[in-house]
Amino acid sequence: MEEGTTERVMGVLERIRPMLNMDGGDVELVEVRNQEVYLRLKGACDGCPSAFFTLRMGIERALRSEIPEIQRVIALP
Repeated sequence: MEEGTTERVMGVLERIRPMLNMDGGDVELVEVRNQEVYLRLKGACDGCPSAFFTLRMGIERALRSEIPEIQRVIALP
């Protein structure tokens, strides 16, 4: 993956973070490796029944639309 991808991912997450914070949640970037982004949902997002939809329909969609080389977003415990 090209240099700077981690910084680009962090930039997208910074734009998403205020929406997560409004509901008491947050997201932590763990690693970007092999066209995959590894995240940890925190706060109210951790264990929330809607966390899957937040991850897929919110975070992953935003990342893949701005950084097309991202193939998958994986939430770690």
